[in-house]
Amino acid sequence: MKFTLQAEDPSSRARAGKMELAHGVVETPIFMPVGTAATVKGVHQHELDEVIKAQIILGNTYHLYLRPGTEVIEKAGGLHKFNSWNKPMLTDSGGYQVYSLSGRRKIKEEGVTFQSHIDGSRHTFTPENVMDIQRQIGADIIMAFDECTPYPCDYRYAKRSLAMTHRWLKRCCDHFDSTEPIHGYKQSLFPIVQGSTYKDLREESARTVIEHDREGYAIGGLSVGEPHDKMYETTDWVCSILPKDKPRYLMGVGTPTNLLECIALGIDMFDCVLPTRNARHGLLYTSEGEINIKNLKWKQDFSPIDPNSTSPASRIHNKAYLRHLISRNEMLGAQISSLHNLSFFLWLVGEARKQIIDGTFTTWKTQMVAKLTRRL
Repeated sequence: MKFTLQAEDPSSRARAGKMELAHGVVETPIFMPVGTAATVKGVHQHELDEVIKAQIILGNTYHLYLRPGTEVIEKAGGLHKFNSWNKPMLTDSGGYQVYSLSGRRKIKEEGVTFQSHIDGSRHTFTPENVMDIQRQIGADIIMAFDECTPYPCDYRYAKRSLAMTHRWLKRCCDHFDSTEPIHGYKQSLFPIVQGSTYKDLREESARTVIEHDREGYAIGGLSVGEPHDKMYETTDWVCSILPKDKPRYLMGVGTPTNLLECIALGIDMFDCVLPTRNARHGLLYTSEGEINIKNLKWKQDFSPIDPNSTSPASRIHNKAYLRHLISRNEMLGAQISSLHNLSFFLWLVGEARKQIIDGTFTTWKTQMVAKLTRRL
Protein backbone atom coordinates (compact mmCIF):
# COMPACT_ATOMS: atom_id res chain seq x y z
CA MET A 1 0.00 0.00 0.00
CA LYS A 2 1.16 3.50 -0.82
CA PHE A 3 -0.20 6.53 1.04
CA THR A 4 0.36 10.04 -0.26
CA LEU A 5 -0.50 13.10 1.84
CA GLN A 6 -1.90 15.66 -0.62
CA ALA A 7 -3.10 18.61 1.46
CA GLU A 8 -3.41 19.80 5.07
CA ASP A 9 -5.86 22.27 6.55
CA PRO A 10 -4.02 25.33 7.90
CA SER A 11 -6.15 25.66 11.05
CA SER A 12 -6.69 22.03 12.10
CA ARG A 13 -5.13 18.58 11.66
CA ALA A 14 -7.48 17.74 8.79
CA ARG A 15 -5.74 16.23 5.78
CA ALA A 16 -6.47 14.93 2.31
CA GLY A 17 -4.59 11.92 1.03
CA LYS A 18 -4.57 9.02 -1.38
CA MET A 19 -4.17 5.31 -0.67
CA GLU A 20 -3.09 3.06 -3.53
CA LEU A 21 -4.18 -0.52 -2.86
CA ALA A 22 -4.21 -3.75 -4.81
CA HIS A 23 -7.82 -3.20 -5.93
CA GLY A 24 -7.70 0.52 -6.59
CA VAL A 25 -7.18 4.02 -5.26
CA VAL A 26 -8.96 5.42 -2.20
CA GLU A 27 -9.09 9.18 -1.64
CA THR A 28 -9.15 10.27 1.99
CA PRO A 29 -10.86 11.24 4.19
CA ILE A 30 -13.14 8.32 3.40
CA PHE A 31 -16.16 6.54 4.86
CA MET A 32 -16.40 2.77 4.37
CA PRO A 33 -19.89 1.24 4.12
CA VAL A 34 -20.14 -1.82 6.36
CA GLY A 35 -20.69 -5.10 4.54
CA THR A 36 -20.60 -7.33 7.62
CA ALA A 37 -21.59 -10.60 5.93
CA ALA A 38 -20.18 -9.90 2.44
CA THR A 39 -23.03 -7.51 1.69
CA VAL A 40 -24.02 -3.97 2.58
CA LYS A 41 -27.60 -4.62 3.70
CA GLY A 42 -30.14 -3.87 1.00
CA VAL A 43 -27.63 -2.39 -1.43
CA HIS A 44 -26.48 -4.03 -4.65
CA GLN A 45 -22.82 -3.85 -5.63
CA HIS A 46 -23.53 -1.79 -8.75
CA GLU A 47 -25.40 0.72 -6.54
CA LEU A 48 -22.45 0.90 -4.17
CA ASP A 49 -20.27 1.70 -7.15
CA GLU A 50 -22.46 3.86 -9.36
CA VAL A 51 -24.94 5.54 -6.97
CA ILE A 52 -23.16 5.74 -3.62
CA LYS A 53 -19.69 6.08 -5.20
CA ALA A 54 -18.11 3.91 -2.50
CA GLN A 55 -14.36 3.51 -2.88
CA ILE A 56 -13.81 0.85 -0.22
CA ILE A 57 -16.13 -1.34 1.87
CA LEU A 58 -15.71 -3.33 5.06
CA GLY A 59 -16.27 -7.02 5.83
CA ASN A 60 -16.17 -8.72 9.20
CA THR A 61 -13.92 -11.66 9.99
CA TYR A 62 -16.11 -13.06 12.78
CA HIS A 63 -19.28 -13.21 10.69
CA LEU A 64 -17.58 -14.41 7.50
CA TYR A 65 -15.72 -17.10 9.44
CA LEU A 66 -19.02 -18.47 10.77
CA ARG A 67 -21.02 -18.01 7.57
CA PRO A 68 -20.37 -18.91 4.79
CA GLY A 69 -17.04 -20.11 6.22
CA THR A 70 -13.61 -19.05 5.08
CA GLU A 71 -13.05 -22.27 3.13
CA VAL A 72 -15.94 -21.25 0.85
CA ILE A 73 -14.51 -17.75 0.37
CA GLU A 74 -11.01 -19.08 -0.30
CA LYS A 75 -12.34 -21.58 -2.84
CA ALA A 76 -14.21 -18.74 -4.60
CA GLY A 77 -10.90 -16.92 -5.01
CA GLY A 78 -11.29 -14.48 -2.12
CA LEU A 79 -14.03 -12.14 -0.98
CA HIS A 80 -13.69 -9.85 -4.00
CA LYS A 81 -14.63 -12.67 -6.35
CA PHE A 82 -17.16 -14.19 -3.96
CA ASN A 83 -19.27 -11.00 -3.75
CA SER A 84 -18.24 -9.42 -7.08
CA TRP A 85 -16.83 -6.22 -5.57
CA ASN A 86 -13.74 -5.24 -7.51
CA LYS A 87 -12.64 -2.25 -5.44
CA PRO A 88 -10.68 -2.22 -2.17
CA MET A 89 -11.94 -3.96 0.96
CA LEU A 90 -10.97 -3.95 4.63
CA THR A 91 -11.70 -6.65 7.18
CA ASP A 92 -12.08 -6.16 10.92
CA SER A 93 -10.33 -8.89 12.91
CA GLY A 94 -13.42 -9.91 14.87
CA GLY A 95 -12.13 -8.46 18.14
CA TYR A 96 -15.12 -6.15 18.54
CA GLN A 97 -17.63 -8.94 17.85
CA VAL A 98 -15.93 -11.17 20.40
CA TYR A 99 -16.09 -8.24 22.85
CA SER A 100 -19.83 -7.98 22.24
CA LEU A 101 -20.27 -11.68 23.17
CA SER A 102 -19.47 -10.84 26.79
CA GLY A 103 -21.44 -13.78 28.21
CA ARG A 104 -20.23 -16.27 25.61
CA ARG A 105 -16.46 -15.87 25.54
CA LYS A 106 -13.36 -16.47 27.62
CA ILE A 107 -10.22 -14.39 27.07
CA LYS A 108 -6.83 -15.97 27.76
CA GLU A 109 -3.26 -15.25 26.73
CA GLU A 110 -3.47 -17.76 23.89
CA GLY A 111 -6.58 -16.13 22.42
CA VAL A 112 -10.34 -16.03 22.82
CA THR A 113 -12.67 -19.03 23.02
CA PHE A 114 -16.26 -18.11 22.20
CA GLN A 115 -19.66 -19.57 21.43
CA SER A 116 -21.25 -18.80 18.10
CA HIS A 117 -24.29 -16.54 18.36
CA ILE A 118 -25.87 -18.74 15.67
CA ASP A 119 -25.79 -22.25 17.13
CA GLY A 120 -23.71 -22.09 20.32
CA SER A 121 -20.78 -23.99 18.78
CA ARG A 122 -17.35 -23.30 20.32
CA HIS A 123 -14.50 -21.65 18.43
CA THR A 124 -11.13 -20.10 19.21
CA PHE A 125 -9.55 -16.98 17.74
CA THR A 126 -5.82 -16.46 18.23
CA PRO A 127 -3.60 -13.75 16.76
CA GLU A 128 -2.18 -16.36 14.40
CA ASN A 129 -5.36 -17.95 13.09
CA VAL A 130 -7.05 -14.56 12.69
CA MET A 131 -4.19 -13.62 10.35
CA ASP A 132 -4.74 -16.88 8.46
CA ILE A 133 -8.50 -16.29 8.23
CA GLN A 134 -7.97 -12.78 6.87
CA ARG A 135 -5.46 -14.16 4.37
CA GLN A 136 -8.19 -16.53 3.19
CA ILE A 137 -10.76 -13.73 2.96
CA GLY A 138 -8.29 -11.62 1.02
CA ALA A 139 -9.13 -8.01 1.95
CA ASP A 140 -6.66 -5.32 0.89
CA ILE A 141 -6.35 -4.08 4.50
CA ILE A 142 -6.61 -6.45 7.47
CA MET A 143 -6.66 -5.69 11.17
CA ALA A 144 -4.62 -6.99 14.07
CA PHE A 145 -6.43 -9.08 16.69
CA ASP A 146 -7.03 -7.08 19.87
CA GLU A 147 -9.24 -6.86 22.93
CA CYS A 148 -11.77 -4.06 22.83
CA THR A 149 -12.40 -2.85 26.38
CA PRO A 150 -15.85 -1.62 27.46
CA TYR A 151 -16.77 1.84 28.70
CA PRO A 152 -16.47 2.60 31.51
CA CYS A 153 -13.43 0.45 32.16
CA ASP A 154 -11.41 0.07 35.35
CA TYR A 155 -7.88 1.43 34.91
CA ARG A 156 -6.18 -1.75 36.12
CA TYR A 157 -8.22 -3.88 33.71
CA ALA A 158 -7.52 -1.49 30.84
CA LYS A 159 -3.80 -1.63 31.57
CA ARG A 160 -3.71 -5.44 31.70
CA SER A 161 -5.81 -5.68 28.57
CA LEU A 162 -3.57 -3.25 26.72
CA ALA A 163 -0.44 -5.22 27.60
CA MET A 164 -2.05 -8.36 26.22
CA THR A 165 -3.23 -6.55 23.07
CA HIS A 166 0.36 -5.45 22.49
CA ARG A 167 1.61 -9.02 22.96
CA TRP A 168 -1.05 -10.19 20.54
CA LEU A 169 0.04 -7.50 18.08
CA LYS A 170 3.58 -8.86 18.01
CA ARG A 171 2.22 -12.34 17.35
CA CYS A 172 0.01 -10.96 14.57
CA CYS A 173 2.93 -9.17 12.93
CA ASP A 174 5.28 -12.15 13.26
CA HIS A 175 2.73 -14.53 11.74
CA PHE A 176 1.67 -12.11 9.02
CA ASP A 177 5.29 -11.54 8.01
CA SER A 178 5.99 -15.27 7.92
CA THR A 179 3.10 -16.04 5.55
CA GLU A 180 2.28 -15.11 1.97
CA PRO A 181 -0.95 -13.77 0.45
CA ILE A 182 -3.20 -16.51 -0.89
CA HIS A 183 -4.90 -14.69 -3.75
CA GLY A 184 -1.96 -13.18 -5.62
CA TYR A 185 -1.88 -9.60 -4.31
CA LYS A 186 -0.38 -7.90 -1.27
CA GLN A 187 -2.32 -7.13 1.89
CA SER A 188 -1.61 -4.48 4.53
CA LEU A 189 -1.85 -5.13 8.28
CA PHE A 190 -3.01 -2.27 10.54
CA PRO A 191 -2.30 -2.42 14.31
CA ILE A 192 -5.01 -1.06 16.64
CA VAL A 193 -4.43 1.53 19.37
CA GLN A 194 -6.33 0.66 22.56
CA GLY A 195 -6.23 1.95 26.17
CA SER A 196 -9.84 2.94 26.94
CA THR A 197 -10.09 6.68 27.73
CA TYR A 198 -6.88 6.86 29.79
CA LYS A 199 -4.35 9.32 28.37
CA ASP A 200 -1.21 7.49 29.51
CA LEU A 201 -2.45 4.16 28.15
CA ARG A 202 -3.52 5.61 24.81
CA GLU A 203 -0.18 7.37 24.39
CA GLU A 204 1.71 4.22 25.36
CA SER A 205 -0.32 2.23 22.84
CA ALA A 206 0.21 4.76 20.05
CA ARG A 207 3.97 4.63 20.57
CA THR A 208 3.95 0.83 20.75
CA VAL A 209 2.09 0.33 17.47
CA ILE A 210 4.45 2.74 15.71
CA GLU A 211 7.36 0.49 16.67
CA HIS A 212 5.89 -2.21 14.41
CA ASP A 213 6.23 0.17 11.42
CA ARG A 214 3.10 -0.83 9.50
CA GLU A 215 1.45 0.88 6.53
CA GLY A 216 -1.38 2.36 8.58
CA TYR A 217 -2.82 2.46 12.09
CA ALA A 218 -6.29 2.12 13.59
CA ILE A 219 -7.84 3.52 16.77
CA GLY A 220 -10.21 1.07 18.45
CA GLY A 221 -12.21 0.93 21.66
CA LEU A 222 -14.17 4.13 20.99
CA SER A 223 -17.84 4.63 20.14
CA VAL A 224 -18.62 2.01 22.81
CA GLY A 225 -20.74 4.27 25.01
CA GLU A 226 -18.36 7.04 26.01
CA PRO A 227 -19.47 10.70 25.68
CA HIS A 228 -18.52 12.35 22.42
CA ASP A 229 -16.14 14.76 24.13
CA LYS A 230 -14.22 11.74 25.49
CA MET A 231 -14.06 10.27 21.98
CA TYR A 232 -12.66 13.51 20.58
CA GLU A 233 -10.20 13.96 23.44
CA THR A 234 -8.88 10.41 23.08
CA THR A 235 -8.64 10.71 19.30
CA ASP A 236 -6.70 13.96 19.72
CA TRP A 237 -4.17 12.30 22.05
CA VAL A 238 -3.53 9.48 19.62
CA CYS A 239 -3.39 11.54 16.43
CA SER A 240 -0.81 13.84 18.00
CA ILE A 241 1.53 10.82 18.19
CA LEU A 242 0.75 8.69 15.13
CA PRO A 243 2.99 9.46 12.12
CA LYS A 244 1.68 11.97 9.58
CA ASP A 245 2.74 9.89 6.59
CA LYS A 246 0.50 6.92 7.42
CA PRO A 247 -3.33 6.66 7.22
CA ARG A 248 -5.32 6.72 10.48
CA TYR A 249 -8.50 4.70 10.81
CA LEU A 250 -11.05 5.42 13.58
CA MET A 251 -13.04 2.22 13.95
CA GLY A 252 -16.83 2.15 14.30
CA VAL A 253 -17.41 5.92 14.11
CA GLY A 254 -19.94 7.40 13.71
CA THR A 255 -22.51 10.19 13.14
CA PRO A 256 -21.95 12.87 10.48
CA THR A 257 -20.88 15.31 13.20
CA ASN A 258 -18.46 12.72 14.63
CA LEU A 259 -16.90 12.34 11.18
CA LEU A 260 -16.29 16.06 10.72
CA GLU A 261 -14.95 16.60 14.23
CA CYS A 262 -12.59 13.64 13.92
CA ILE A 263 -11.43 14.64 10.43
CA ALA A 264 -10.41 17.92 12.05
CA LEU A 265 -8.34 15.90 14.55
CA GLY A 266 -6.46 14.07 11.77
CA ILE A 267 -8.50 10.92 11.04
CA ASP A 268 -8.53 9.61 7.46
CA MET A 269 -10.81 6.54 7.51
CA PHE A 270 -14.14 5.70 9.13
CA ASP A 271 -16.74 2.92 9.16
CA CYS A 272 -20.06 2.59 10.93
CA VAL A 273 -23.36 0.72 10.64
CA LEU A 274 -25.40 3.84 11.52
CA PRO A 275 -26.24 4.95 7.95
CA THR A 276 -27.87 1.63 7.03
CA ARG A 277 -29.17 0.59 10.47
CA ASN A 278 -30.87 3.94 11.05
CA ALA A 279 -32.10 4.03 7.46
CA ARG A 280 -34.08 0.84 8.02
CA HIS A 281 -35.83 2.56 10.96
CA GLY A 282 -36.60 5.74 9.02
CA LEU A 283 -33.85 8.08 10.30
CA LEU A 284 -32.37 10.02 7.39
CA TYR A 285 -29.29 12.24 7.37
CA THR A 286 -29.45 15.26 5.07
CA SER A 287 -27.44 18.38 4.30
CA GLU A 288 -29.92 20.41 6.36
CA GLY A 289 -30.31 18.07 9.36
CA GLU A 290 -31.90 14.78 10.45
CA ILE A 291 -35.34 13.57 9.37
CA ASN A 292 -37.52 10.97 11.08
CA ILE A 293 -39.44 10.01 7.97
CA LYS A 294 -42.09 8.19 10.04
CA ASN A 295 -43.37 11.51 11.44
CA LEU A 296 -46.83 12.57 10.28
CA LYS A 297 -45.48 15.92 9.02
CA TRP A 298 -44.00 14.17 5.96
CA LYS A 299 -47.22 12.37 4.91
CA GLN A 300 -48.03 14.93 2.21
CA ASP A 301 -44.56 16.35 1.60
CA PHE A 302 -43.76 15.61 -2.02
CA SER A 303 -40.38 17.35 -2.05
CA PRO A 304 -37.16 15.37 -2.62
CA ILE A 305 -35.57 13.63 0.36
CA ASP A 306 -32.61 16.01 0.05
CA PRO A 307 -32.81 18.52 -2.82
CA ASN A 308 -29.16 19.46 -2.28
CA SER A 309 -27.96 15.89 -2.83
CA THR A 310 -26.22 14.65 -5.97
CA SER A 311 -27.59 11.14 -5.38
CA PRO A 312 -30.48 9.96 -7.58
CA ALA A 313 -31.98 8.13 -4.58
CA SER A 314 -32.22 11.46 -2.73
CA ARG A 315 -33.47 13.60 -5.63
CA ILE A 316 -35.91 11.28 -7.39
CA HIS A 317 -37.92 9.96 -4.44
CA ASN A 318 -40.12 12.26 -2.38
CA LYS A 319 -40.58 12.23 1.38
CA ALA A 320 -44.25 11.23 1.29
CA TYR A 321 -43.53 8.15 -0.82
CA LEU A 322 -40.62 7.07 1.35
CA ARG A 323 -42.72 7.57 4.49
CA HIS A 324 -45.40 5.35 2.96
CA LEU A 325 -42.86 2.59 2.20
CA ILE A 326 -41.21 2.71 5.63
CA SER A 327 -44.57 2.77 7.42
CA ARG A 328 -45.66 -0.31 5.49
CA ASN A 329 -42.33 -2.09 6.12
CA GLU A 330 -41.80 -2.39 2.38
CA MET A 331 -38.29 -3.59 1.50
CA LEU A 332 -37.93 -0.81 -1.04
CA GLY A 333 -38.24 1.75 1.74
CA ALA A 334 -35.19 0.36 3.53
CA GLN A 335 -33.31 0.19 0.22
CA ILE A 336 -34.02 3.81 -0.74
CA SER A 337 -33.22 5.03 2.78
CA SER A 338 -29.95 3.10 2.84
CA LEU A 339 -28.94 4.43 -0.57
CA HIS A 340 -29.71 7.96 0.59
CA ASN A 341 -27.85 7.77 3.91
CA LEU A 342 -24.76 6.10 2.46
CA SER A 343 -24.69 8.59 -0.42
CA PHE A 344 -24.87 11.41 2.10
CA PHE A 345 -22.00 10.04 4.20
CA LEU A 346 -19.83 9.61 1.09
CA TRP A 347 -20.76 13.10 -0.08
CA LEU A 348 -19.88 14.52 3.35
CA VAL A 349 -16.35 13.10 3.47
CA GLY A 350 -15.84 13.96 -0.20
CA GLU A 351 -16.85 17.56 0.42
CA ALA A 352 -14.59 17.65 3.48
CA ARG A 353 -11.73 16.56 1.23
CA LYS A 354 -12.48 19.37 -1.23
CA GLN A 355 -12.60 21.93 1.56
CA ILE A 356 -9.27 20.72 2.97
CA ILE A 357 -7.64 21.04 -0.44
CA ASP A 358 -9.14 24.54 -0.85
CA GLY A 359 -7.99 25.58 2.64
CA THR A 360 -11.55 26.33 3.82
CA PHE A 361 -12.31 23.23 5.86
CA THR A 362 -12.61 24.77 9.34
CA THR A 363 -15.11 27.45 8.35
CA TRP A 364 -17.14 24.97 6.32
CA LYS A 365 -17.09 22.40 9.16
CA THR A 366 -18.48 24.91 11.66
CA GLN A 367 -21.36 25.72 9.32
CA MET A 368 -22.07 22.07 8.55
CA VAL A 369 -22.05 20.90 12.17
CA ALA A 370 -24.67 23.53 13.02
CA LYS A 371 -26.91 22.08 10.29
CA LEU A 372 -26.21 18.41 10.96
CA THR A 373 -27.34 18.59 14.58
CA ARG A 374 -30.81 19.91 13.68
CA ARG A 375 -33.93 17.74 13.70
CA LEU A 376 -36.14 18.75 10.79
